[in-house]
Amino acid sequence: MHEQGQRADALRNSDKIVRAAIASLRESGPALSLDEIARRAGIGIATVYRRFGDRDGVIRAAFQTYFAEEVEPLALAARDADDAGSALTEALAATVDTLAAHHGLLRAARESGAFTVDIAERFMGPLGAVLARAQREGRVRADLMVRDLAAIVVMALATVHPSDPEHADPRRYLALLLSGARPSPDELPVPVCPSVRLRKPR
Repeated sequence: MHEQGQRADALRNSDKIVRAAIASLRESGPALSLDEIARRAGIGIATVYRRFGDRDGVIRAAFQTYFAEEVEPLALAARDADDAGSALTEALAATVDTLAAHHGLLRAARESGAFTVDIAERFMGPLGAVLARAQREGRVRADLMVRDLAAIVVMALATVHPSDPEHADPRRYLALLLSGARPSPDELPVPVCPSVRLRKPR
């Protein structure tokens, strides 16, 4: 029982640290310190280092938590839509808007290497079923993969900047990238990633 209690305490501390990091990044931007995170979490700095190693570790955990709580539900909700093509577009647009709105976390995640296509693909996995339906309906190209959707989101968010509070740039470039997802007789080049090369188009 004592060991279980220690594990529960450790999990609670980790969650407090992650929540404090997300809140701090929203309010103060990416230039926050571990001391500030520890203070907001009400936890000693040694615990922060012990649980996450360093600042980048905290940011990676915060970003993945935010992605899981704010983005993954968008992908899950899209699975129930009647119009798969529209649901796919709307889920990607909502993902871009959600992440663009948390500019401090997004910038910190980029700087720490936490925002990658691999991470985006993991949490956007539920869109696979929506993508397959949209392909069967002829709404998007047949050789598109979930990883491509993740890459589209990452590329659109590369245009986020503080002087664009309405996110006009990422929305514009998302629309431009999605235009390339429409059905086409031209085949896409084979991806470099070995794990992707082994997959067949749906």
